[in-house]
Amino acid sequence: MDTDVIILGGGLVGATLALALDAHGLTSIVIDPADPAVMLAPGFDGRASAIASASGRMLDAIGIGAVLAGHGCAIRHIRVSDGLEPGKLDFRPDAGDGALGTMYENKRLRTALFEAASAAKHVDLRMQTRAVDVVRGPAGVTATLDSGATVTAPLLIAAEGRNSPTREAAGITVARWQYDHAAIVGAFHHEYPHEDIAYEIFYPSGPFALLPLPDDEIGHRSAIVWSVKGEDGPAMMKLGDRAFLAEATKRMGGFLGELTAPSPRASYPLGFHHAARVTAERLVLVGDAAHGIHPIAGQGLNLGLRDVATLAEVLVEGKRLGLDLGDPALLDRYQRWRGLDTFMVAAATDTLTRLFGIPGKTASAVRRFGIGAVDKVPPLKNRFMAEARGETGTLPKLLQGLLV
Repeated sequence: MDTDVIILGGGLVGATLALALDAHGLTSIVIDPADPAVMLAPGFDGRASAIASASGRMLDAIGIGAVLAGHGCAIRHIRVSDGLEPGKLDFRPDAGDGALGTMYENKRLRTALFEAASAAKHVDLRMQTRAVDVVRGPAGVTATLDSGATVTAPLLIAAEGRNSPTREAAGITVARWQYDHAAIVGAFHHEYPHEDIAYEIFYPSGPFALLPLPDDEIGHRSAIVWSVKGEDGPAMMKLGDRAFLAEATKRMGGFLGELTAPSPRASYPLGFHHAARVTAERLVLVGDAAHGIHPIAGQGLNLGLRDVATLAEVLVEGKRLGLDLGDPALLDRYQRWRGLDTFMVAAATDTLTRLFGIPGKTASAVRRFGIGAVDKVPPLKNRFMAEARGETGTLPKLLQGLLV
């Protein structure tokens, strides 16, 4: 075999997996059609991600945390409210507990991972390359690339995103639906400091999330994930910067002062998908190839990073024991471990989306009641904070002895 695993997709999840395996001496060939010159072009492209503290510890373990040091903004406080109505829910860690997570620009994450993967001893990164034919069989996996090269491995890993062609070719069924909403993502500068607070403001048209970013040469800034009705998305994207900032100011009630210097905006439809299985013959799905959820809880990328941590542990242990990395029993361990966590998070996120995203006065009263109820029940509030940190994803690790 040419390598231990072939990874289709070198994005945030695929590259992290390659580095996690590299840290333990496992080899990978990573195949991705993207052009690095475009992917890593200078300037903020408007996209950012919240890395939960549990995911951050994994990045530290593979050396990426040190590279990102000083380039993120800690989330030390989350404030949830129903519009600008009185009453709110505050998630604030106890002294000594550390931040709930850290916000990073996606481009900063991509750059750190790309440079690390390019330099890694056990990672063969092949950008601007596609697999034109993949054969999975009892003896292993063979992939023919558009360069004419042929590579082999005992295991294929699909990290191609939500429209994964490998998942479709494998015949894995997917539960999916759309929310009839679109997310507008971007960033802007503001007059007053955000004080490391992330805001989730619920409106009948959808949630408005305001996420802290590090200050730059212009001043204070935050990223936004603004959920709007699907039919309103194109009009929001066509607004000039001045009109867009005026609309954002209305949603915020002006609590960060004057808004200026917006980044480029992007928009994407909001939906849900969850693969019935995350394994098949000599195949594993990770990240958005396996699951996609509403950004209401900021856990999409973190779910993918939890896939990485689990799969890396399964494969490293399998290699140590001298097992075939495509062995069905080994892959079934990953299936059972990740199936529980991803289903629970996906179901909870979908419930939150349907509860807090519905319009009308009755729904607003429900939201205010829910916010008040969580605030008055410490165990429930602590559960939400644990989820924000990504700590509930460690539950399968505690059950490891029962899953093997």
